Amino acid sequence: MNVLDAKMINTQYGIETYLDLLENVEVKDIQYVTETPSFYEITMGVEYFRLRNENYYNSEKRYFKMRMNADLNAITIIETKRESLFAVKNEFERSATKELIGEWLIKSSAFRKVLNDLIEDKKMENVKTEEEENIIGTIRFLEKLLEITTEDILSARVERSH
Repeated sequence: MNVLDAKMINTQYGIETYLDLLENVEVKDIQYVTETPSFYEITMGVEYFRLRNENYYNSEKRYFKMRMNADLNAITIIETKRESLFAVKNEFERSATKELIGEWLIKSSAFRKVLNDLIEDKKMENVKTEEEENIIGTIRFLEKLLEITTEDILSARVERSH
């Protein structure tokens, strides 16, 4: 890792520092929801360090979801109900957090490695049941996440979880 692999956001509670380290990015959950309309959804965790009063650090992990429709052509960012990456932030900070996802996280080595490892794990699941189609769809979803662009994220809606 080098200094350019970090991103900082100045918030009312201190400076959040995000590092491109594998242990700082987590896939907490991935699912295919068959409601009408159907969609794929992944819950991502991002750990960061917050500098408060210029002398006190603490580390926190916060979450958000990325949702794509079944056709994998529209993305929405969803705030989690608990431990949201967007929580207790004003509009400017929320916008900076969305930019963080689009301009830094999706391009980070850690994000790409976590998704590639998950794709390999899914490919190793040799399931010959009704779930096979779901696994193939999940793999396509994960591969599509590796292809999303900054513009895709910046133009995505941010919604609160129901």
